Amino acid sequence: MLMKEFNSLNDILDFAINEEQKAADFYNDLADKVSQPEIKDCFHQYALEELAHKAKLESIKANENFVFTSEKVADLKIADYLVDVDANKESFSYQEALTLAMKKEKSAFRLYSDLAKAAKDEKAKAVLEMLAQEEAKHKLRFEVEYDSNILTEN
Repeated sequence: MLMKEFNSLNDILDFAINEEQKAADFYNDLADKVSQPEIKDCFHQYALEELAHKAKLESIKANENFVFTSEKVADLKIADYLVDVDANKESFSYQEALTLAMKKEKSAFRLYSDLAKAAKDEKAKAVLEMLAQEEAKHKLRFEVEYDSNILTEN
């Protein structure tokens, strides 16, 4: 994988802001591909959360005060053992939608973690680590949902 290079903290923030918008679009698209209304609403909520993260990043970019935490999020590793789902399907089951969401969040976590490891600037590293942990939280939430609603049914 070609490592993205950034010349400044603003480059990192611009990239992350764009990624959060893509994630919001992804969850809205996913919501449109599931038939159950409560699941549709759930994915629309995730899209709104991604937009809230985008707003948080925009406020960091505007030099508003922000406190970084070093909290590490648990990893249930459920996504590590699931078969990939074709993201281009016209519709998804709840299980497929959760699988796709977990794998997307895992990929985002890895991206931000790898970028943080490569960062030279300490503030940039802190922002990237914070972003990685946000993605880990999303993945954990999907894993808990999968564990509660899919694994317990099988």
